[in-house]
Amino acid sequence: MADTAEGMRVQVSKLLKGIERYNPENLQTLEKYVNIQAEENTYDLEANLAVLKLYQFNPSNFSLPICCTILLKALTNLPHSDFTLCKCLIHHDNMADKSIEKILYLSQLLETCEFKQVWPELEDVQDLISSITGFEDSIRKFVCHAVNITFQTIPKRELSELLGSLSDADLAKWIKKYNWSEQADGYISIGSQDDVIKTKNITEKITFESVATIMGLNQR
Repeated sequence: MADTAEGMRVQVSKLLKGIERYNPENLQTLEKYVNIQAEENTYDLEANLAVLKLYQFNPSNFSLPICCTILLKALTNLPHSDFTLCKCLIHHDNMADKSIEKILYLSQLLETCEFKQVWPELEDVQDLISSITGFEDSIRKFVCHAVNITFQTIPKRELSELLGSLSDADLAKWIKKYNWSEQADGYISIGSQDDVIKTKNITEKITFESVATIMGLNQR
C-alpha cells in the first residue's frame, strides 16, 4: 500500500506540514510520489509544488525528468491555473532546457485553444509523456470542456480533428461521455447555450426613508 498513490498520500501530507515541508531530505520521497502520480493517473498539486520549492532552495538537487513530469501533470488539470503556479517556481536557468521549452510551447497551444496543432506537437514529446498514464485523454477532456462552452453545433470532422483525428468509434465514446448528439447533416449538437449561460435576476430594494433623504438633499 505504501508504494501506491493512496498509500503515499497520507505519508506525504505529513511531510508537508510545518518546517518539514522545506526539508531537502524529503525530496526522494516526494519525487517518488510524483512518479507514482504519473503511473497511476492521480494528482496532488500541493505535493508537486513542494518539490519545485525544494528545487528552488536546493538547486543542486534539481531533477529535470521530475520537473517535466510535474509540468505535464499540471497540464492534465487544465483549465485550472496549476501550470502557471508550477512554472513560476522554476529557476529561469532551467526554463531554457529544450524539454521544458517544448512543454511551455505545448501549454501555449492549449491555453490559446490551438488544438489542431497540439497533436503533432505531442508526437514530438512522446519521450516525455509516455510515462504519464492517461495524458492524451486528459488533454481531450480539456478540449471537450472548451468545445462545450464555445459551440452549439460543430462539424463532426472538425470535432474529430480537435480531439486528435479520432476514429468514428473513439469519437462516439467522447460524444456519449458529454451527452452530445450526432445529427443527420454531419454536425454534432453540443447543446443550447441556455444550458450553459444562466441568467440572474437582480432585485434592488429601496426604502421610502432612503428616497426621502435623497429628495431632501436635492431641495437644499
